[in-house]
Amino acid sequence: MSPLAATAVGLLLVASPALAFGKREPAKAEAPPPAQSQAQAQAQAPAPRKATAEERARVARLDPLSRAAFWTNETHIDPTDAEAGVQMALALRQMGNYPQAVEAANQVLAVHPKDVEAMLELARTHIARGQGFYAIEPARTAQALSPRDWRIPSLLGIAYEQASRFEEARAAHEQALALAPHNATALSNYALFRAGRGETSQAEAMLRQAAALPDATIAVRQNLALVLGLQGRMAEAERLARQDLPPQEVENNLAWLRAATLPASSAAGRSWESLRQP
Repeated sequence: MSPLAATAVGLLLVASPALAFGKREPAKAEAPPPAQSQAQAQAQAPAPRKATAEERARVARLDPLSRAAFWTNETHIDPTDAEAGVQMALALRQMGNYPQAVEAANQVLAVHPKDVEAMLELARTHIARGQGFYAIEPARTAQALSPRDWRIPSLLGIAYEQASRFEEARAAHEQALALAPHNATALSNYALFRAGRGETSQAEAMLRQAAALPDATIAVRQNLALVLGLQGRMAEAERLARQDLPPQEVENNLAWLRAATLPASSAAGRSWESLRQP
């Protein structure tokens, strides 16, 4: 403070003693500290935890909607998690939400361009919605990366069939069986292709072989029921169907088969492909 300013203050105090000794104004209360910002709160909160391997394994037993919610949360925690992205795409496909399933698989491939599982899930989704042509490119890319994986030519066989490239489809199915001659799914996929080409007796033999294998699924047995029904052997087809399916679903399948085996003039709109579409 300058001498002039100090003198002025001293004069003020002497001339106005009331100002110096009179009643003072109450001190103002201190303002509370500013509220913590949302960003600060989030920064201090513990980071979200990814599920453990055991937790992820348990989720596999849940329905598709629950699995989609779980894996969506996992991808939010870690957008680079390839397993979470592929599993989310799988659950969305099983729910019939094909556009989002394609998007989920493509998001994995944007980060992991050589992820074979993401390529296969992308191919399966295109096949599931009946657009096998678009499954060919990702499946062939996966095959170049994993040439000994039987799943890839088996998927390619279905994709080629949907694209009406039947000779390539047959070759792909035979390649899958050469890689995994005792695999129930590879046998079943090739059998359905042969049934679609009118080779029902050969398809039946392959499906019976597949159904007897330890890794045979419900789908394999139901494919056998389908081929038996297409041959007009409805009683045998019904017995097989009732082993695995609830009554209402069996009745729906049998009605479908009866329509498919009617004379062409009575079964307008029915075809092998219409039976195979989800």
